[in-house]
Amino acid sequence: MEVILLQDVKSLGKKGDICKINDGYARNFILPKKLGVEANAKNLNDLKLQKAAEAKHAQEVLDEAKAFAADLEKKEVVLSIKTGEGGRTFGSVSTKEIAEAAKKQLDIEIDKKKLVLNDPIKSPGIFTVPIKLHPQVTGSIKVIVKEA
Repeated sequence: MEVILLQDVKSLGKKGDICKINDGYARNFILPKKLGVEANAKNLNDLKLQKAAEAKHAQEVLDEAKAFAADLEKKEVVLSIKTGEGGRTFGSVSTKEIAEAAKKQLDIEIDKKKLVLNDPIKSPGIFTVPIKLHPQVTGSIKVIVKEA
């Protein structure tokens, strides 16, 4: 019997997969526990429509992320860092501070976990910080660090 999975099943596959399984396993386990439905014409058509809707939604999210990334390229955030004698700095600029400054200065909500900062910023200057907006889209924002 062919079954369309409604949830991930460890030994069979992921949600939306079409699996060929024994009739008894389907009737006694998969169907009663609502883990899947029989793969008839109506259910296959519903699955096809559902996958098309999900693909359309995923494309809209991707386009939105690309537009946001293009918008971020033009923006900049200004931060200050305390410095002592000889230009030595006290502390560093972290992703949390960049996210808070973006919210205050640009009114843009950026998750600090999406900022990709390999090393903390420990000196004044102009830095480009990448932002992981989507698995396929990485934008960047210009961060200007000045001496306090």
